[in-house]
Amino acid sequence: MDNSKSKCVLLTGGAGYVGSHTIIPLIESGYEVVVLDNLSNACKGHIKRALMPDVARGPHVFKTTGNEGQNPVPISQVEKLVGKPVTFYNVDLLDYDSLSKVFDKHNFCCVIHFAGLKAVGESCIIPLTYYRVNVSGSINLFQVMKEHNVKKLVFSSSSTVYGEPQFLPITESHPVGQNLLNGYAKSKYYIEGIIQDLCNSDKEWFVIILRYFNPVGAHPSGILGEDPTGIPNNLMPYVAQVAVGNRPCINVFGNDYNTVDGTGVRDYLHIMDLAEGHVSALQKLQNANENGAIAINLGTGNGYSVLQVIDMFSQVSGQKVKYAIADRRAGDCASSYCDASFAKSYLGWQAKRTLKEMCEDTWRWQSLYPQGFSTKK
Repeated sequence: MDNSKSKCVLLTGGAGYVGSHTIIPLIESGYEVVVLDNLSNACKGHIKRALMPDVARGPHVFKTTGNEGQNPVPISQVEKLVGKPVTFYNVDLLDYDSLSKVFDKHNFCCVIHFAGLKAVGESCIIPLTYYRVNVSGSINLFQVMKEHNVKKLVFSSSSTVYGEPQFLPITESHPVGQNLLNGYAKSKYYIEGIIQDLCNSDKEWFVIILRYFNPVGAHPSGILGEDPTGIPNNLMPYVAQVAVGNRPCINVFGNDYNTVDGTGVRDYLHIMDLAEGHVSALQKLQNANENGAIAINLGTGNGYSVLQVIDMFSQVSGQKVKYAIADRRAGDCASSYCDASFAKSYLGWQAKRTLKEMCEDTWRWQSLYPQGFSTKK
């Protein structure tokens, strides 16, 4: 099937936080979007289900269905924003036959691969599940892509592949795969290696690997944002839940690092800047006569401490975000922020939104949806 002129894009994991926000600028840029997701990150208590005996023995985590019934809430919210329907399939990447049938129905020009389990702490508890879902699911996807002659891919990777920073800011030439402390980071690193091998074996493949730093924020409308399952694993949604009154306070792990105020420093990136970065990557894949795999950092290039984020969120929300100092967590580093200059020169992309905007948009979302997508309207 000739996909050279197609503008149809498959988003695996497209109902998740990053994927759902990315649909919007893709459609605004003239692409047709098809979303595939098993909704594992949109369902409560997926640790328990992941450990169920029938799941451990079977080929997939959740029941695979076709494009039937009502779309998941994040996709419905996206449809309100873009003013058109989005095709959705409740399919697991480990279900090879159902995945292949989705490719049979559409002429994809490219795949943006978001799908995967993503909780760092959980990956230390159930590493086999993380490797099975993330790595084996990716292998299935790449095999189906190859069979359908779809050889352009944007892969959602992570700054965690760099491990403990050996120098700052982190460039794409920073060593990867050293001293990785959890199954999530290792799964991303392994998938990157598989992609490199795939591109080396077949020169028709062109893959852009996007190494995110710390996505935060929400769509400025306030109707689409991050709705973590259970206790938030990341700083910004936890701060937002404290500000809205869902949690009493936030623990700050360590205040004796060699940073501006002793707390950990990270490179926070607005979710809409990140979403637009995927559009830039996709356009590069379609317009450049290149092949192989290339890794690119997506971040602001600036670091903010935990206390700086809490202070800014308190300012924009008008709520005092209570916090308590706790011991350092194993595996946390003092500072991590990127050099984002390659993304600017190669993709023509750079982050535009400020920490203040990240907090404002998060607070607008959390205020409108204090219980996340389950908030009754």
